[in-house]
Amino acid sequence: MKKRRLISLCLSALIVLTMVSCSRGGSKNLVTKDTPEDERVVNLFSPMEKTNPDAENVARTAADLTVAMAEEKLGVNVAYWTYTAEDYQDRTYDEVALDRARNNMDDLYLLNPDVILALGAEGKLRDLSGLDSAKNLRDIIRVANTVDGKLVAIPQEVVAYGLFVNMEIFRRYSLEPPDTPEEFLECCRVLKENGIETPVGANRWWLETFVFAQAYADLYNGGNTEAEIAALNSGSARYSDYMRPGFEFLKTLIDKGYIDAEKALVSEAIDGEGADFLSGKTPIVMAYWGAANTKTAYGDTDFEMQVIGFPSSRGQMPVMPMTGWAVGANAEHAEDAMLVMDVMMSDQALQLFAETNRVISPSKNVKVDCVPALRPLNDRIEEGVYVLGSNAGMNVEQWGNTCLIVRDLLAGASVDECMAAFDALQDEALGKK
Repeated sequence: MKKRRLISLCLSALIVLTMVSCSRGGSKNLVTKDTPEDERVVNLFSPMEKTNPDAENVARTAADLTVAMAEEKLGVNVAYWTYTAEDYQDRTYDEVALDRARNNMDDLYLLNPDVILALGAEGKLRDLSGLDSAKNLRDIIRVANTVDGKLVAIPQEVVAYGLFVNMEIFRRYSLEPPDTPEEFLECCRVLKENGIETPVGANRWWLETFVFAQAYADLYNGGNTEAEIAALNSGSARYSDYMRPGFEFLKTLIDKGYIDAEKALVSEAIDGEGADFLSGKTPIVMAYWGAANTKTAYGDTDFEMQVIGFPSSRGQMPVMPMTGWAVGANAEHAEDAMLVMDVMMSDQALQLFAETNRVISPSKNVKVDCVPALRPLNDRIEEGVYVLGSNAGMNVEQWGNTCLIVRDLLAGASVDECMAAFDALQDEALGKK
């Protein structure tokens, strides 16, 4: 019998957060699983809260259920490698995933958008466009996950971010859910003047959603998306010009005390602001779609909650980054991993995933009703109104870089300094010194 080590993980959201060092030896959180030497094996690296790899299927997450479907259909064994985050000082999941993929340590990976772009550009990920299941994908999935003409990742859900609003507090002060940045600031002013110390609960990961909504509302909804992205990639347009209004908006929120920048800088997602939101102390937080579906986040509040888009010039704007499953280009079991992917991304598997987690499917053939709290956000998405928080077609990675530069703002950097950081990234992408 051959022992396969697994590293257990704690996931704060589908967009993967921090993780501590991931080595094959010496971790205090190792879990083992025995796998016969002669068994077909696919090694999977993913944050899936699977502390017991031998648990019965009924206890698995939605993603685990689709993996189980592939195991049964193909006769393979999927061995998990996962791991537990501790605090904001630990290594990020992205850093660990990059190391593992570059060294061909696994076959299947669940990756954040910045890692998808980096590994895709390095040729470290297989082209998935030939999979049968890829034929059913929404166009948005192909756009967001295509690098150098290759579809290098496929998600099991379209992750939509929005503002979670305590409607009882809003009604108490005769407030309506805001559409524009100006209306949002007015809501915050009224809330603060009525004794709510910090109207917006924030963390170190998701404030970039405000920026994307304002930066790209017109780019993605103005009918000229392809040309605008081409201008950015050529350097004739500057990312900093798009980003500046959103950063100035965040700076205003910080300066007026509507966001606690010092707390946000060291707070993990939901852990930092969740308790205050659930207790009614903070009436507004930002989170991903699935957080409205689970009792471990905001799915079981004692008050009426609505999830709306972020304020923009075009009204409430959902922000949609893309995590995705990918197969290592030089993985040891790449062919079997491709077969597993094809089953996991089939309409049958995605229907199971969507019904279990009640999420938006990447397949154009799969529909699931959302909970009432999500209807405002869902309505905008169904209308085709949203911005992408990640787009592999842009030559500057969006989600990860914007997150880091927002942290600079939280730590005291000026808006001009933040814009200079975007200019430096763009110049680097264009080959300028």
